[in-house]
Parts: sequence; structure tokens; C-alpha cells
Amino acid sequence: MNCNFRCDARTALVRTDRGLVKGYEHDGLLIFKGIPYARAQRFHAPEPVKAWEGVFDASNYGFVCPLLTNDRPKGELHVPHRFWPMDEDCLNLNLWTPGLDGKKRPVLFWLHGGGYEAGSSIEHLAYDGANMSRLGDAVVVSINHRLNLLGYFDLSDFGEEYANSGNAGGDDIIAALRWVRDNIAAFGGDPENVTVFGQSGGGAKVTTLLQSPAADGLFAKGVVMSGVIGPVLGDAVGSGRDLAEALLAELGLSKVKDLETVDYHLLAKAYAKVRPALEKAGKYVGCRPHPNAFYLGEPCVCGFREETKHIPLMVGSVFGEFTSFTPAPFDRSRMSEEEQEAAVCGVLGEEGARELIPLFREAYPERQLVDLLRLDFIFRSPEIDYIARRSRLNDCTWSYLFNMDQPIDGGNTPWHCCDIPYFFHNIDLVEYPHGPQEDPGLSERVQDLAFGSLRRFARTGDPNGEGLPAWPACRDGKELTLMIDGQPRILPNFDHRLIEAHARIMGPVMMRMMQQLRENVQH
Repeated sequence: MNCNFRCDARTALVRTDRGLVKGYEHDGLLIFKGIPYARAQRFHAPEPVKAWEGVFDASNYGFVCPLLTNDRPKGELHVPHRFWPMDEDCLNLNLWTPGLDGKKRPVLFWLHGGGYEAGSSIEHLAYDGANMSRLGDAVVVSINHRLNLLGYFDLSDFGEEYANSGNAGGDDIIAALRWVRDNIAAFGGDPENVTVFGQSGGGAKVTTLLQSPAADGLFAKGVVMSGVIGPVLGDAVGSGRDLAEALLAELGLSKVKDLETVDYHLLAKAYAKVRPALEKAGKYVGCRPHPNAFYLGEPCVCGFREETKHIPLMVGSVFGEFTSFTPAPFDRSRMSEEEQEAAVCGVLGEEGARELIPLFREAYPERQLVDLLRLDFIFRSPEIDYIARRSRLNDCTWSYLFNMDQPIDGGNTPWHCCDIPYFFHNIDLVEYPHGPQEDPGLSERVQDLAFGSLRRFARTGDPNGEGLPAWPACRDGKELTLMIDGQPRILPNFDHRLIEAHARIMGPVMMRMMQQLRENVQH
């Protein structure tokens, strides 16, 4: 196979506002990695990169943000990772484009998951933007930005220079969007047609951008994949003074300025020691966006901004999310209906099962009853609320649910992150979509469905098109959800009563299951 690789002094050479960058050509795409879009001083707003002489070598991924704890490989079949060198000098981006030809292609701007504490632009194998760029005739950009204490530590009580240190990571994202505005035309992209999209914490960052005035005008559309998480990723409210003073005492330092230069590993170690007591007391512990004049807070708590209510959004999640990671004590493929009902009753109790079973059968007639124990409500419940509130303001909010089982452990309900390869058109980069199936072409068809809706949305602001039933936007509290599986269909308010009851009954059980999750799966 001829992959058309070229890397020389003339190939993939682009002049940016800071200087020349050189990438390489591979399989019909021009690829650039690790381009610096800003530079950062700890706890301060990002600053412009100094112009360089000569040519910047953009053939290598840049550093990723340091983490609070070391990653350790686990659950890799579910969420396959790439681990990469870490450094605070991590404000860089990667870019895939079909041509440097002045053509105004849609721009897809990816925000990685991992909450606001972890992750990177290359963490998941399926984050690779090549297929999305090639098949979508689009420019794809992914970024690294500051995370955890480096990106979200409110020190505003200690002086104006720290006014928005509680959202420095968000300021990094906005700086990267400004880089796109100023430079993307040279890479064949349209700065007026930028779609920000992300999964999990990356999806939450999309909703955060909508509440950040400095981001206005820098993007035209958004896609929130499993990113409306409610209290799980709620704002870090209150003052960071107690946290700062606890860190100073633990590190034996005298002033906040010293926290800017202390070794990061010592800072992270000290944070691990002081955080539990502060959390127990209900005090600020950082590592999430901080409501202030720069970020106006979660919209379902603080209200949606008028300035961004017109921006089209696709909002969705997957059937099982974190629940699908938990080990199952049964093989559902060999269970009778009676055995499944007994299993549900054993977990939920007779009364809870009697309430939930008919609601589940009505909402999910295609599923086995025991799947009720894997149904997510942690994401779906706040998502329903978010969509309802936002769709009262506009007619450009689309809802979806990824509902396709995956062939792990004899067939598993879809889990958090399993949809990423489908939307990126990257199922060939991961193992699980290619397991035994009654219909061998199913994964490819679902991939075309997910990717096609995203591609059209990025191009036009409307995901409708080939392979889909007519998919109306949600309006006035009526959620019209596209089920992404082997039989795509539109369902109005199909699971609202089920999710409300499920959250009430399953909540205490879920707390125990989440502990198992933390021990067995990374991400």
C-alpha cells in the first residue's frame, strides 16, 4: 500500500503568526504536531508565544500536562491509552488537514476527557484526527492545556495577578481558539466555522466555554459527548484561600508566590495530603472551573448566557457510561427471563424492581431486562435537564444516545468512551468493535452513522442527512433523541420517567459500584 509519505524542507511548510512550522505528509493529509499556541507561567493567564527564527519542527507531539498521580495501565481493552512525557510547558496543539490551499474547510476542535484533572490530547488511541480530516474534508485540531492545580486553582484572594487562576486551564483553551482564529486559514480551514467538541471532561469544557465571555465569537457550534455530568464535575465554588494556606503550611513555605516555583511533584504530594480534610469540611479544593467574572458558572445553576444561546449543539451520552465497567456476576446471554428478573430484584429489591421493570421495558423494548442494572443515570439525568432548559431558548439543540453493545465479556452494554472511535471514524484503531457479531457489518454502519452526523453538523450546523431518520431539534421541553445503534430511530422523551425513578432507586447501589470502578478501570 502506498501511503504517500513525504517529509522534507518543502512539504507541509506553513507560516503562522509566530513563524514557520513544518509538518509532514502522510496518506493524503498534512499533519502537524506539538505547535505551541501560548506559553504559561504557573497560576497566571497564558501569554503569547514569542516569535521564533527559522522553522519549528512540528513532527513530534508536544508535552502533556503533568498529572497529580501516576497513570497505571488498566482497563486498556475498554479505553486504550497512550502515555506521554509530561511537563508544564504543555500549551501545544496537533492539526490534520487535507490541504494548504486556501479552501475554507470546517474546523473540528477537540477537547480531551479526564475531567479537569487528567487526560491529554493523545491519551486515547482513537483521538487521532486523520480519518476525520480525510473523510470529512475538514481541519481537525486537538490541544493540550493546563489541568488540576495548574489549570484550576483560585488564588484571587492574593492579588489581581491571580484574578482568574481558578480558570487558567479554560483561558488556555480560549488562547488555542484564538490561535485557530488567527492561523487556521493558512492550514485550509475556515475560522468562521469552528466546532468545539469533546467527550467526558472535554464535553464539560464545551459547556464551560459557552459560559465564558472571552470565548464569544471564537467558535460556531458545539458537541457535548457524555459531558453534562452535573455534580460529578460541578463548579469549584468558594475561595481558594484555605487550600493555599494548607499547602503553604504542608510545604513549609511563607508566601503564595513560592507556590509558583515549588517543584510540581512536591506540590502534588502536598495537595494529596491536604485535600481530604478540606473536602470533608466542604471547602474549595480546586481542579474544576471557578465561577467569577470570567466564567459565569454552570448554566443549570446560574442560567444560560444570552450571548451563546443561538449556538447549535449536539448533546448525548451512552447507555451504560461508568456502570458498564463494573464486573457482572452473570452471563446475560445465557439467562432466562425469570433469571434476569431475579437478578434485578436481587440488586434493587422487590419494590424497586416492580417500579423500574415496566418503565425499562417501555423505554428499551430491544434490550434484555438485566441491562437495567447497567443503565446510566449519572450522566443522563443532568443531560435531560440541560437539554430541556437549553431547548427552551432555541431550536438548534439535538439529542442522541449511543446504544450499541460491544463484544467484550460476551457482549457488554456501551461504556464511557466506547463511542469515541465511532465518532472519529477510528474503529480500526481499537480492538473491541471487531468482535463476534451476528451482523459483521454492524460496527461499520454505526460508525458511518455517528461520524456522518458529526461531519454534517460541523459543516452546516444540522446533523441530518443520509442514513438517518428525520432528526428534529429539541424544542420547548420535548426531547427528540436519536438512538445510535443498528436501528437508528427518533424517540420523544422516551426515558424521562425511567431515569428519574432509576436515579432515586439505584443511587445508593451505584455508590458501591463506583468504588469497584475506581479500582478496576482508568479514566
